[in-house]
Amino acid sequence: MYTDTVMDHFTNPRNVGEVEAADGIGQIGNPVCGDVMRMTIKVEDDRITDVKFKTFGCGAAVATSSMVTEMVVGKTLAEAAGISNRAVADALGGLPPQKMHCSNLAADALHLAIEDYLSKHGREEEISSVLGKDASASA
Repeated sequence: MYTDTVMDHFTNPRNVGEVEAADGIGQIGNPVCGDVMRMTIKVEDDRITDVKFKTFGCGAAVATSSMVTEMVVGKTLAEAAGISNRAVADALGGLPPQKMHCSNLAADALHLAIEDYLSKHGREEEISSVLGKDASASA
């Protein structure tokens, strides 16, 4: 049912915890399945230098969170914002259709952390260009 990569990230998750003095925090949950993800990022020169996660959920939720952290370290905010749920699932070698919502949550938690960073630094006008959404909708 799960790929070896999914199982590896579930049994040996990378970057678990919280970034100390995080520059951005994103938290999201799915009330239907009960999964909750929290992602914290450290940003230097508009590049993600550290990222950690805490996830309460199924194996796929833990694996997608772990994979996202590996995918974004060293990326610019714009590059990280471009990581989609499909890209996360593909990096894991695929997910069962009923678990695709887990990759949505992982990507969404990352995007919320980026949005939080931009907002904290008075850069709300960049939210739409970086994340492709209306800044006023998140206020």
